[in-house]
Amino acid sequence: MPMPWTYRHASKDWQAFLADAKDGLGLESDNMTYTAVQGVLLAFRSRLSPHDVMAFADQLPAVLRALFVAGWDPDTPPLPWAPRATLEDEARTHRPAPHPTPPP
Repeated sequence: MPMPWTYRHASKDWQAFLADAKDGLGLESDNMTYTAVQGVLLAFRSRLSPHDVMAFADQLPAVLRALFVAGWDPDTPPLPWAPRATLEDEARTHRPAPHPTPPP
C-alpha cells in the first residue's frame, strides 16, 4: 500500500491551512496563527468525550490531528459547554504571551 496522501503531504497541507487561517483571522504571523488555532482546538477538545475526540481527530489532516490530541489526557472529564464568548476567551487566553490572539 502506498503512503497515504495526508502523511506524504502533511507539511504542505499544514502550511496551506496556516496561510488560510492567518489571512482569515487577519493575524500578522504564523506564530500568532498557530496559537489561535491551538487555543480553539483545545477549547473544543476539552468539552468532548474521548470517543468524540478521536472521531473528530480522524477527520483532520495529519498535523492538525497531532495538534488536536497532543498532551490530551483521556481520563480528564469533559467540561460543560459554555456560551460562545466564554469559549472565545478560553481560546484567546490559552497562551497570552509571546504570541497573543487578539480579540475578534
